Amino acid sequence: MKITISQRKRADIMPDMMGLFFEDINYAADGGLYAEMLENRAFEFVDCYGDKADYYTEFDGLYGWECYPKEKNARMRCVMGSPVAEENPHYLRFTAEESQAGFKNQAYDGIVLKKDAQYEVSFYARSISYQGRIQISVQKDGIIAASGETELLPGKKQEPHNWKKYHLLLTAKEDVKGGDFAVMLEQTGVVEFDFFSMMPKDAVCGIFRRDLFELLKDLQPGFIRFPGGCIIEGNTLSNRYRFKETLKPVEHRRSNWNRWAVHLVNEENGYHSVFSHYNQTLGMGYYEFFLLCEALGAKPLPVLNVGLACQYQSYEMVQPGTEAFGQYLQDALDLIEFANGAEDGRWGSVRVAMGHKEPFHLTMLGIGNEQWETEKSGFFERYRLFEECIHAKYPEIRLIGSAGPDITSERYEKAWKYYHGAVKTQKNYVYAVDEHYYVEPDWFYAHTDFYDEYPRDVKVFAGEYAAHPGHTELMEQKNCLGGALAEAAFLTGVERNADVVVLASYAPLFARLGFTQWAPDMIWFDGETSYATPNYYVQKMFSCMKGTSVLDTLGEEKKTQMEQVYYNPVRDDATGAVYCKIVNASEKEKQLTICDETGKPYQVERVWLLGGMEKEAFNSLEKPDRVAIREMEQKAGEERGVITLEKNTFAVLQLIAPVPEISLC
Repeated sequence: MKITISQRKRADIMPDMMGLFFEDINYAADGGLYAEMLENRAFEFVDCYGDKADYYTEFDGLYGWECYPKEKNARMRCVMGSPVAEENPHYLRFTAEESQAGFKNQAYDGIVLKKDAQYEVSFYARSISYQGRIQISVQKDGIIAASGETELLPGKKQEPHNWKKYHLLLTAKEDVKGGDFAVMLEQTGVVEFDFFSMMPKDAVCGIFRRDLFELLKDLQPGFIRFPGGCIIEGNTLSNRYRFKETLKPVEHRRSNWNRWAVHLVNEENGYHSVFSHYNQTLGMGYYEFFLLCEALGAKPLPVLNVGLACQYQSYEMVQPGTEAFGQYLQDALDLIEFANGAEDGRWGSVRVAMGHKEPFHLTMLGIGNEQWETEKSGFFERYRLFEECIHAKYPEIRLIGSAGPDITSERYEKAWKYYHGAVKTQKNYVYAVDEHYYVEPDWFYAHTDFYDEYPRDVKVFAGEYAAHPGHTELMEQKNCLGGALAEAAFLTGVERNADVVVLASYAPLFARLGFTQWAPDMIWFDGETSYATPNYYVQKMFSCMKGTSVLDTLGEEKKTQMEQVYYNPVRDDATGAVYCKIVNASEKEKQLTICDETGKPYQVERVWLLGGMEKEAFNSLEKPDRVAIREMEQKAGEERGVITLEKNTFAVLQLIAPVPEISLC
């Protein structure tokens, strides 16, 4: 089979084209990238119930905590009165009626320790009727793997807010999985506690779980879209994501229930899911998201609520023109000032006080998530008001619009008609439109030319893409090679049309095993370890070898698609290296001859491969590298420009272009 690659440039590639989309789904933040190891650390969790337009919560402040050891005579109560922070008004009142009584935290699947690693523990406490030592330990089967203790300073009854913060550094004496985080009093008495924390000392920036951070870093992302996703909207406006509440000290960030706590509820389960206690501590808030972008060298792309709760799950909205809606507009301006403003400004000074004097260089802002126009929602009017408000003060900010939740419906067509009409009179009205694709693999194969004929006046953000194979109901197995190959084929078309598709990100990003509401997902993990999926490696191969220019294929790629071969070449103009992404989605190996338009062969210098096995193959904790990138060894004497690809393979070829002939006059 012949692969034609012209040396003529077709389009420029944005350097930040391939990025990440982060949403707190599948315990991606608390219990995931946010390195905090304890669950319900501030005694504020609620139990979530309900269905569309009828959601409610019950307070369950002791969720995740219980007396320990059980045989000891002790009592736990969740009380209010004089808390550490008014935003989180509940705290624990613990009564030990005999010595060596205490309590423990379930910590998701239990505490994981690595031998010799260190862990920073902190908590607030005050004595009501106790004077003695408090021991903090991690135990399993009666064996203490790490411990520390501190003397509880006596309080004064005339000072009811006399909370003191205590710090301990624990060192693990051995590896532990599924351990108990235990707090013990050496004597009888009453003590109040609030805001426990246990963080690995090696957490990146003191915030991010290191193995998950390193997986993100290896993708070399150009941007991060955050914090979602549906949690921006909330299932009710009261549980939407409020970014300003995350710009306070962590103790003062109001705990919130996660809209994914009521995912897949129905009459049969009493509108109460197994994830009903999925809450958000907001320990990883907007400041931390900006730090994450900075640490990864990625551009920030925050997304704002436009006064609409989730259109799938609610009818709640704030009407444009009202004082309440004006606050949503003001939030947009304040966010930009927080990120970019001078250090003596109202919100720039907040950033400085949090520890970051330099601006975060925010250049893009998403207006709404997955919103669409209806007579009631009036999304287009909402977008217009946001655009006018933002560009009146910050004309340089690039705004991202929404095409709705799919790319096949009338609402999608209506959105594009609106944006194309708007930019005819105002070029800066929208930079790119966010499109979402959660479809079967066959759709991706059939639409590799999806953007070939798109108008170029408005750019595209392929904001949430993922192939959803239908061969299994087991969540971890949905991230199979077959789905990844379909995405790779589609991305050859996305990359070929880099002059219109300027941003792209897979979704969702993370999933914690046993705590998963949605699959497939790019990265899987438990409390101990993590692994990348075939889909992760596809994005890595596109992101790390994307080049700066798309080379023309003269339409020849349409012929190879008939034989289930999809390709796109790019060039790094700084080095002259040519990278060609090729997908062989057939069940047979393919011999490919790679030439320019004159028939001269390219020299194959290096080859990176993914696959070469059954499409149902997937990675797991037991076999994390079953489907991973490997480099092909070139055989001596192989014909120039000829390569054989195994079945079900995605490859990136590094090529040396043929030297053009010089005519002598």
